[in-house]
Amino acid sequence: MTTPSAPPAPEQPAAAEQPAAPAKKGGRLLKKVGGVVVAIIVALAVKFGLPHLTGDAPVHAQAGECVTVTGPDNDPKVDTTDCSSGKPDLFKVVKVIDGTFDVNQCGAELSALAQQLNSDKFVLCLEEVAAK
Repeated sequence: MTTPSAPPAPEQPAAAEQPAAPAKKGGRLLKKVGGVVVAIIVALAVKFGLPHLTGDAPVHAQAGECVTVTGPDNDPKVDTTDCSSGKPDLFKVVKVIDGTFDVNQCGAELSALAQQLNSDKFVLCLEEVAAK
């Protein structure tokens, strides 16, 4: 014959509480993947899209077009514009030299502006347009 078990003594700790049901692994994984995707999209937008949307991207003007050059010498802002606009700081692009930042290739008679657009580097050789 078996004897019944004794009631728990007061010094014995109560049974441990049941742990909460674990969160769904799929939900956590989805949040992590979603966070990574959002971070990548933001990084790509900043690198490739944001300068173009804000107008801060370098201009790869063609020979014969006119540009305005404003801002400091170490970070000029270049915008294409109509050659007859009469705006201050108006220059006509005489030639474009691709694949270099060597502003000396424009010669002493022209102003030169080195630019980079994504991985393309180029120099705009500029001639000042007289204000009207």
